Amino acid sequence: MGGAAEDAGCWQADERAAPARPVLLVAAAALVDIDGRVLIARRPEGRSMAGLWEFPGGKVAEGETPEAALVRELHEELGIDTRQSCLAPIAFASHSYDDFHLLMPLFACRRWEGQPQGREGQKLAWVRPARLTDYKMPPADVPLVALLRDLL
Repeated sequence: MGGAAEDAGCWQADERAAPARPVLLVAAAALVDIDGRVLIARRPEGRSMAGLWEFPGGKVAEGETPEAALVRELHEELGIDTRQSCLAPIAFASHSYDDFHLLMPLFACRRWEGQPQGREGQKLAWVRPARLTDYKMPPADVPLVALLRDLL
């Protein structure tokens, strides 16, 4: 029985035989300021994917919820404080890299305390959603850009 999925070319038999990779759960935030701009951070030298721009966030520890991890990571990375109740889930990314499969829920956040600062050597930029495509991002983040542009 055929369907639109087959016609669209999304059926790829070789995906079933792909080697298993560990799944890495990472939570990220689209911090949106009063002017509707989104904060992105540039990965510093010495890290994987150095020089690429990404949404702030980080790894979810074992036993930790994505929301709790994001509150912790935003404080550690940017020096800001927010609450889980200020995080609204809006999308997720699912992307296979060479060594792992990334699963990344993306939350919108419009309320926090403090002024974001790159506490881990990363540069920061406030960007209008329509201009996010001007910044080179990791493959997992790219599909989220169009969604944010349409949503915001």
